[in-house]
Amino acid sequence: MPYEFTQKGLETQEAVRRFMEHVIYPAEETYYQQLEEVGPDGYPPILDKLKSAALERGLWNLFLPHLQAGHPGTPLSNLDYAPISEELGKVGFASEVLNCNAPDTGNMEILNLYGSDRIKAEWLAPLLAGEIRSAFSMTEPDSSSSDATNISLSIDRDGDEYVLNGRKWFSSGARAERCKVLVVMGKTNPNASRHLQQSMIVVPKNTPGVELGLDPHVFGYTERGGHPEIIYRDVRVPVENLLGDEGSGFAISQARLGPGRIHHCMRTIGVAERALDLMVARSLERSTFGTSLAHKGLIQDWIAESRIEIDMARQYVLHTAHLMDTVGNKSAAAEISGIKVAIPNMALKVIDRAIQVHGAAGVTQFFPLAHMYAGIRTLRIADGPDEVHKMTIARREILKRQPGFHMNPATPTDK
Repeated sequence: MPYEFTQKGLETQEAVRRFMEHVIYPAEETYYQQLEEVGPDGYPPILDKLKSAALERGLWNLFLPHLQAGHPGTPLSNLDYAPISEELGKVGFASEVLNCNAPDTGNMEILNLYGSDRIKAEWLAPLLAGEIRSAFSMTEPDSSSSDATNISLSIDRDGDEYVLNGRKWFSSGARAERCKVLVVMGKTNPNASRHLQQSMIVVPKNTPGVELGLDPHVFGYTERGGHPEIIYRDVRVPVENLLGDEGSGFAISQARLGPGRIHHCMRTIGVAERALDLMVARSLERSTFGTSLAHKGLIQDWIAESRIEIDMARQYVLHTAHLMDTVGNKSAAAEISGIKVAIPNMALKVIDRAIQVHGAAGVTQFFPLAHMYAGIRTLRIADGPDEVHKMTIARREILKRQPGFHMNPATPTDK
């Protein structure tokens, strides 16, 4: 292959595998028992113990390639980090234990790149330390957010403050007690060109005028921290809470979502690996018509197809991670879109086969497969739906043949 992991990357990957085996997997049952006790907006106490164990081993903030000096952690390249993210994807709460969980990862990246010194001290530092959580407030219930330029929440300048008015939802994790800060995208200048109308701003969750509304459930599941609607009514924050410049919100959102997409994809491969493991284990336990399911040719075919598809998907993601490290996120945009489409669809097929092998038990709460399926299905929508990413890929292919091609013939100035 045209890329290879660094020695530091290999050592960290092995350390994470050992941590998963000796610390995370044995804690799964306790975590879910405590989660039932504290409720979906609470904080299972075992997380503090697990986080301390991760810190002791230096397994902290591994996702941030350009970590500021003075903060804890051992930053890795996208390529080195990819297998780590895969391991963490095998257990739902593992990323949080290493402080590598969404949406905090993306929020920390843009706070680090675009936040003022005060914002970094007040919000980035406690996020890097794992003391608080954050939410990303971009998607709106009344607009098609697959095109971020549709966003309508207003951010109006009034002296030394900005005033926010509008509604968001699917601000994942915002109901959690430990969620203290929101990164919000809205319009500062509706009269500017399409991609310069939006800005991003930091809003403390306890700011007057911030109100949690509807709490959408995903396929009936109540996720920890929820995916709530957030209503902003005359919410005032200091001008210095703006991230970057006015009108840079769209560009910042793209910078944020690129690494986030690859993290999602590698975690999803971890989910698919665990589903395959559950499929194999169940096929050896269950018997029909005199032999185990593992003896059935059809089940063997499912197992083999899953193995092939997972391994192919992994190489696609590693190739994309290598491009991100070497030529940058913008040049790797088509590949990032490609994995964003391919990986969730692959994982859904593997999980579906595993559910079928489990029979009726596969759709119950007694096995993780139904919850896994629900979570992965959302990734065909989150961070841009499949259809939008396919447009990116198609455009690149068409431009090879016709360099002057425009996706929308009605707007020939579209870049």
